[in-house]
Amino acid sequence: MLDVIHALGPLFLLILAGVVLRRLRFPDDQFWPGAERFIYFLLFPAMLISTLATADFTQVTFGGMIGLLSSLMILLAAVLWLQRHRLGSDPASFSSMFQGSLRFNTYVGLAGAAALYGEAGITAAAVAIAVMVPLVNILCVLMFVASDSRGLAGLWRALKALTRNPLLLACAAGIALNLSGIGLPGWSRDTLALAGKAALPLGLIAVGVALQPKALHGTGAAFWQACGIKFGLLPLLTLAGGSLLGLGSVELGVVVLFTALPTATSSYILARQMGGNAPLMAAIITGQTLLAMAVLPAWMALLTLLQ
Repeated sequence: MLDVIHALGPLFLLILAGVVLRRLRFPDDQFWPGAERFIYFLLFPAMLISTLATADFTQVTFGGMIGLLSSLMILLAAVLWLQRHRLGSDPASFSSMFQGSLRFNTYVGLAGAAALYGEAGITAAAVAIAVMVPLVNILCVLMFVASDSRGLAGLWRALKALTRNPLLLACAAGIALNLSGIGLPGWSRDTLALAGKAALPLGLIAVGVALQPKALHGTGAAFWQACGIKFGLLPLLTLAGGSLLGLGSVELGVVVLFTALPTATSSYILARQMGGNAPLMAAIITGQTLLAMAVLPAWMALLTLLQ
């Protein structure tokens, strides 16, 4: 348990540092939106390309890991949709609960995989992102379309945006460079590696800056349903399924980590664009990120004990 806390503790301290910086308004309110774009469009893609283009894919077997994650996401989405009327939420609140149950924060996931499993963890996490980001986004957008909040026009806009997602493009580029044997020639390897090293700490600080503690006032059943699925049901099913499939320690660790991650901050943007309950979405993002500081180390410690 102490080893897990020592590995994950610095990540959450950086998130809390972001919360403090937001309250202090430092550097100022105009700084962080531009910084988030810089991290999202430049630093994180640089890290993903650097990791995947030079990775030794023999370190990790990806088939079982990707199959388990994909199956669980699709199954969960189907069950939630079929049970939406029994959950007691209005359509807008259900959409936020749905996103809060499925989506995950890639910044925290990559940082956690790196802290716990080193280079092999980053490689496994990057491959998981390449598969899971489009899948989860499509499932969430289909849910909005089925709810008739924005219709097929909303689906088309979302799919077009997905094709321009810098994380997905970086993953595709990195994998292509690796499989082609080109790799990262000359100075490109060190340049991308240096840029990528700034991605995780700045990304975690940006996660903290984006939190909205005031949104936690007056949360209802949908908030707790999303947290219960995210931190209870989903990682439990993942742990059981991964053990039955005989996944290796790194693969199993990464899938449990990713299913117990707090939801992505970009969920708030999608909720606003597609007619969801944006205030509830802000509460779920904030609450899950804060709860993850206690729950995520507990799950990873349990996994360590079972292994």
